[in-house]
Amino acid sequence: MIGNDDNPYRDALAGLEIEDPVAAFFDWCRERERIRSKREVGEPAPWTEDPVFQRGRFLNVFREDDKGTQAVLRFADPARDSILDLIHALFFARWCNRHTTLLALDRRLLKSPADLHQALLNEVTQPWSSEVYPVVPANWEGRTYDRLEACVEMFPRCLGFLEVCIRSAAGNVMRANASINARFRMSNDFPIFMALVDLALFEPELIRPDSPVPTGIGAAPYLDLLQRHLKCADHQETADKMIALQSRYWPQARRKFTPIDIEYLSCECRKYFSYVNGTKRFEGGDRFTPCPDLPGRR
Repeated sequence: MIGNDDNPYRDALAGLEIEDPVAAFFDWCRERERIRSKREVGEPAPWTEDPVFQRGRFLNVFREDDKGTQAVLRFADPARDSILDLIHALFFARWCNRHTTLLALDRRLLKSPADLHQALLNEVTQPWSSEVYPVVPANWEGRTYDRLEACVEMFPRCLGFLEVCIRSAAGNVMRANASINARFRMSNDFPIFMALVDLALFEPELIRPDSPVPTGIGAAPYLDLLQRHLKCADHQETADKMIALQSRYWPQARRKFTPIDIEYLSCECRKYFSYVNGTKRFEGGDRFTPCPDLPGRR
């Protein structure tokens, strides 16, 4: 998922001295979780004295607290008794990735392409999909499908293939991801990865929650810092070491971290310290503005 030469975040932390990136990682987690907890019980903003947290937008420490993931899980939960239906729901949800659509859409429409097409374009709040991460065209049996076509037409045709790839991966998300994208040939396979790690929350025997994960471009700079500091061989060993250190640095955390947590929280730490380093600005969608109608969300 990463290529250093093409990574726009490669130099985001260049020149910044972080004495102990492990301690800084867990400091970030504790403060971000305090912010979420204060907001959830209705305390008034700003919830923190940290100027970066006051001005920037960040994900929650535990991804199940984010409104996008909550919408995906709520959308897919009624399908959990059928593996094929569950895979269908999760892949559609991560291609769509807009919580307002997932909350409004009847999941049963996935089995009716014409009705689903009508609903996505005319019956839900537009745009029906989110641009938080890119969803590029996918290929299946000699045809290229854009985002809408994949959601409506492609997934019903390839569910059996997806199930075979997942079961053949022996719980390894990277192996399942690679098998699927060998056929989809997507230039950015992140939506596949997200659907698979969501599947681990429903079916841990199919995709193990402790499976090693690839490194995204946003997480790479901070994982590099952690790797050097911990003297690890690679990012996977680094994630394992960080998970082991959680009991020392944050024993009060409500659950144990998994490799995907370390990867995506490293991305958030890279973002935070990019603001500190002046390589990222508080502007556009990255600037936090309180939403009084959404208590407990940020």
